[in-house]
Amino acid sequence: MKQEYKVGIIGATGMVGQRFITLLYNHPWYKITALAASPRSAGKTYADAVGAKWAMDEDIPECVRDMIVMDASGDIEKIAAAVDFVFCAVDMKKDEIKALEEAYAKAECPVISNNSAHRHTPDVPMIIPEINDAHADIIPAQRKRLGTKRGFIAVKSNCSLQSYVPALHPLMKYGVTKVLATTYQAISGAGKTFETWPEMVDNIIPFIGGEEEKSEIEPLKIWGHIDGGRIVEATEPSITTQCIRVPVSNGHTAAVFVSFEKKPSVDDIKKAWAEFAGEPQRLELPHAPKQFIHYFEDDNRPQAKLDRMLEGGMAVSVGRLRPDTQYDYKFVCLSHNTLRGAAGGAVLMAELLTAKGYLD
Repeated sequence: MKQEYKVGIIGATGMVGQRFITLLYNHPWYKITALAASPRSAGKTYADAVGAKWAMDEDIPECVRDMIVMDASGDIEKIAAAVDFVFCAVDMKKDEIKALEEAYAKAECPVISNNSAHRHTPDVPMIIPEINDAHADIIPAQRKRLGTKRGFIAVKSNCSLQSYVPALHPLMKYGVTKVLATTYQAISGAGKTFETWPEMVDNIIPFIGGEEEKSEIEPLKIWGHIDGGRIVEATEPSITTQCIRVPVSNGHTAAVFVSFEKKPSVDDIKKAWAEFAGEPQRLELPHAPKQFIHYFEDDNRPQAKLDRMLEGGMAVSVGRLRPDTQYDYKFVCLSHNTLRGAAGGAVLMAELLTAKGYLD
């Protein structure tokens, strides 16, 4: 590992891009050296480009306030020369994102992506660091396909499944056969605040475009395995979901129902959650929660307002574990959608890949 890595943020003016800035401006390993956005923002200072769209609780950090925003598509070579790797969180059409991220990778600039465009590219790892860190082993095969020495793309999964997949993972040893999950998703997941989306006050919307398909399919890639030059998706468990937008600023909640081949006891499940740790905990990565999964005995927890910031918003909260009449068990989960679910999860993935040597 180097002492310091220069990083760029592509899509820096959006909500996830803003969150990247708040997580990175005083990071022990990373220094922000490039910000990029659409052509209409290019050439402006970051403060002028983001303007009233700044949605974070803290002020814009001084180190980026006067940084000149570059053109995400037009300045690829210039950005690649100024950084060791980039975080990408752009608002573009899927085919445009695919092309953009591959262009950065082919410019020998690794891409840590928050976007969905490459989640189903067979040689692009989609990593939840505590769960499938071994999928980073596919990167050499991807580099071979792209014809690169350093450049590659790694993506994080959809924010909607970051609440319940971590809770299910330690239970996979009991043979999870089927899962029903209903997610109650915060408005920041749509890049909105109550000021910009007043229609959400005193309201729920029972549809979020594309979320249910992502929530049902993406876990199977995460639980898949590498075979040759591709990641082969798992065939089990069977997952069905509903995704609902609710009037919460931050924090995705999931109501989960699960059945097993070998039904564990309640104590077995709680023990599995309490003892579970992954590679980020072993390596003591900067953004790794010390305890990944926290179980609450109080029937009124977890609550978004009380528990979303647990361990800096990087832990997952679980509660209300009990038997069910149709499935074996049911429980409730919570994760912070723009921290664990988006920018924070991507930063933790970058830390993991840094520790493994892929960003040197």
